[in-house]
Amino acid sequence: MLKRAAAAAIGGALAVGSVPVVLNVVGFTGAGIAASSLAAKMMSAAAIANGGGVAAGSLVATLQSVGAAGLSTSSNILLGCVGSAFGAWLGGSKETTTSPPDEPNAEEDQPGENVPQDEPPKPPLRSEDDEK
Repeated sequence: MLKRAAAAAIGGALAVGSVPVVLNVVGFTGAGIAASSLAAKMMSAAAIANGGGVAAGSLVATLQSVGAAGLSTSSNILLGCVGSAFGAWLGGSKETTTSPPDEPNAEEDQPGENVPQDEPPKPPLRSEDDEK
């Protein structure tokens, strides 16, 4: 149980802490979109598709807003909850109970009295010539 709680705490902290880092690496910085970055290419594609400007509320505009100002408190709480749930799920997924292997039993190695040893012979397959 303690392992799962630790994994949940780590998952929540990683989820909240990694968003600004990832956005900065991609090119959505506090000072604007970094030149020659993936964010600049995304902005260029959005502007071309939109007739020269980036639409308000689009993915590029939203990511730039988050990159510049960060996430709101409610978004951080939601992201932390999702990260915690995912961390707890991952932390508990490797828990398996193992029991010691059973001792081989001499009686289990031998077939029972009423179990046939061989399968009865199967009849030969008939060809189309035999049916005519």
